[in-house]
Amino acid sequence: MKKIREIIKLKSKTDMSERQIARVLNVSRPVVCEYWNIFKRSNVSYEQIASLADSELFKLFEKRNSHKNTSYKTLCDYFPYFVKELGRKGVTLQLLWCEYKEKYPQGYEYSQFCYHFQMWRNASEVTMHIVHKAGDKMFVDYAGDRMSITDPRTGKEIPVEVFVAILGSSGLTYAEASMSQGKEDWVRSNERALWYFGGVPKAIVPDNLKSGVTKSDPYEPTINPTYDDFADYYGTVIIPARVRKARDKALVENAVRLIYMRIYAPLRNRKFYSLGELNRAIRDLLDKHNTTPFQRLGYSRREMFDEVEKKALGPLPAAKYPLKHTKNVTVQINYHVELREDRHYYSVPHWIKKRAQKTTVKMVYDERIVAVYYDNVRIAQHRRDKTANGYTTIPEHMPSHHRLYAFWSAERIIKWGNSYGDEIGEVLKRILKMRKHPEQAFKVCLGILNLAKKHGETILRKVCGEANEHGIYSLKRIESMLLLMKEQEKNLELFPERPLPVHENIRGSSYYN
Repeated sequence: MKKIREIIKLKSKTDMSERQIARVLNVSRPVVCEYWNIFKRSNVSYEQIASLADSELFKLFEKRNSHKNTSYKTLCDYFPYFVKELGRKGVTLQLLWCEYKEKYPQGYEYSQFCYHFQMWRNASEVTMHIVHKAGDKMFVDYAGDRMSITDPRTGKEIPVEVFVAILGSSGLTYAEASMSQGKEDWVRSNERALWYFGGVPKAIVPDNLKSGVTKSDPYEPTINPTYDDFADYYGTVIIPARVRKARDKALVENAVRLIYMRIYAPLRNRKFYSLGELNRAIRDLLDKHNTTPFQRLGYSRREMFDEVEKKALGPLPAAKYPLKHTKNVTVQINYHVELREDRHYYSVPHWIKKRAQKTTVKMVYDERIVAVYYDNVRIAQHRRDKTANGYTTIPEHMPSHHRLYAFWSAERIIKWGNSYGDEIGEVLKRILKMRKHPEQAFKVCLGILNLAKKHGETILRKVCGEANEHGIYSLKRIESMLLLMKEQEKNLELFPERPLPVHENIRGSSYYN
């Protein structure tokens, strides 16, 4: 109706030609000619047209078909069916005309068929829906005007945003209120729209707000990393509307206009004290909107969705999107990075400290997983741990000399020493108590245990027994004692001790008592 008014206005008030008007309003020249001729035959002035309601103007221009024959009326009966079918994949107006001609061989030829269908759809609200294939796109945006909730304690009104999503083919619409246009609210609103529709379209078309598009560009816009990851999780893509291209977002803007009339207006005098209460009221009116039949079609958005678009949507994942956060962090000298939010540390491969010039990596985390990326390649992934001042370390990330001691504990070392003998276990226990740093103690203990492999368990037990008697807990001294004992044993083998002969000049030990 708006375009009809514009045609009459431009034709009446300007010197523009029909071709110029057609170009400005993006319609064909015959359409401009047809509407102007109907207007002239109606004997109604432009001033009267301007004051008529849309419904009255519609009836006036619908009379243009009264002189048509039965062929035209038969064709008109098929128009609502054509709208449904054009939403299906691969269906074109040419195909529908061929089917029409098979049934009515004396019917209109293709050019007249297309002309009458265009005239009919231009006079109804279905124009937007037949240019989009089923399951192809979901258009999303925020309404320009905000709603509000009332703080129950202070009585102060808090403004809230209203998110709107619409499927291109069926026109099925989703709306909800959220506290902000921030990244998390934006992603979750998109997600709830997908679950409301029960499937995933091939593409999501947002306007160029910062939560969705970091940098707008007519050829290669930069998508917000979290929003892009969300789309990847759901198996769809983000195609931002082009800047200053009204046709790219006309569908969602029309949906917003209807939301104003069918949700905002009925709720204008009601007070809501929480976001949940407001959204429940919005959902009731939203369902009513989606089940209201289109003008002249005889079926609703919900019916068209169930029949044509529902099965064209992709499947939803088993679980909802784990919202991820991204930040740049510095690799510390101990090859760990800190998640400041939890004050917890996670390991990365030790070589990254030498390879990364600025030792800065990208951390991507959600409620379950913490991943670390360097040069756009994931180098580490951990299960999130919120233990403050704790460390989560993967052994493979450690240098070899660190890795050796990572698997040891005091209990394990003592148990190993006791398996050789209690004397050895006691030495190890004393060493672990004396050393301030566990790594130093582990080195000494492993050195002593290595002596058992090199020289035998029996002699090490004897040496450790003497070491415990004299309080000697140095690896070097124990090793020296062991070598001395081996030397003595060797000498005894070469020069065995002989008993002293009995002689009157040899005093025995009893002499000194």
